[in-house]
Amino acid sequence: MNLEDVAQRAGVSTATVSRVLNNIGVVRDATRERVLKAVEELKYYPNMHARALAAGSNRTIGIIVSNLENPFFLDVFRSLEAEANRNGYEVLVANTDYQVDRLKASVRLMIGRRLGGLALVVSEMDEALLEELAERKVPTVVYDVGTPRESIISIKVNYRTAVQQIAEYLYGLGHRRFAFIGHHTTLGPLNDRRQTFVDVMENFAPQVEFRTVADLDGLAGGRSAVRQIYQSGFRPTAIVCVNDFMALGVLRQLKDLGLRVPDDVSVTGFDGLDLADVVSPALTTARLARDLIGHRIFESFTADAARLEEIRETLIQPELIVRESSGPVPVLTNVH
Repeated sequence: MNLEDVAQRAGVSTATVSRVLNNIGVVRDATRERVLKAVEELKYYPNMHARALAAGSNRTIGIIVSNLENPFFLDVFRSLEAEANRNGYEVLVANTDYQVDRLKASVRLMIGRRLGGLALVVSEMDEALLEELAERKVPTVVYDVGTPRESIISIKVNYRTAVQQIAEYLYGLGHRRFAFIGHHTTLGPLNDRRQTFVDVMENFAPQVEFRTVADLDGLAGGRSAVRQIYQSGFRPTAIVCVNDFMALGVLRQLKDLGLRVPDDVSVTGFDGLDLADVVSPALTTARLARDLIGHRIFESFTADAARLEEIRETLIQPELIVRESSGPVPVLTNVH
């Protein structure tokens, strides 16, 4: 089947079919419905790749993330996809599980599709890969990794200010025994949060004691990290988590140990997931605007040259959201 067959079945011109399929121009609702019905009946699938090559452009955007199981990455993808769909674009997604080799393979597969843009929302990065993207002039957005270049837009988060704000908030509540729970701490953006925590703790010395633990990203990783802390004999009154996803596992493991949050231990997260507001106790966290990240990614691929210069480097400021999971240091910590 081809475009002419669809046009004949719907009783319209091929130009009208093209406008409907590309979501451009003004088409009456009744006409649009006839075209879409004809497409379905004839099982017509337009060759998007061939169309992009003929037009010299592609209305497909690629996004590669570190862990789709973590709702943070899923939220960014959904925000980007919603905006892309409203504007007649499609989005391809790939997951790396924090592995550089998988990142490289996914990038090269997507480059082969001649995408209209590629977003790398990852914590792992190979500098040579960024050089390759720059040389090929692939419109690219990098999140938390790399620096802006001619064809590369950068979005970063002010982790240092946010982690410092969390630590100082807990210190102000009287906490003096801290633990930091993270994952993949050899990777730049994740190590930034851990190192900022360590720097703040060292500034508070000798009034504080602290430990850092790393495990896998996710609920199981949060639970495992808590077990490691308590098996070591250390008894924190405040636990700072690298993200909300791990913090949810931390809350569950503390409950299993018979510890109350925040009566015995205060817990904080990072990212501001919707889940953080509905768990019990609701999680204190540093909220990131995931919708803004998705919007800025899409804008980077569609903006004019003047706007691109304005947004070439975006710094996102997290917002501390205080909820039920944090409170004053306990007079006596209940240890089990």
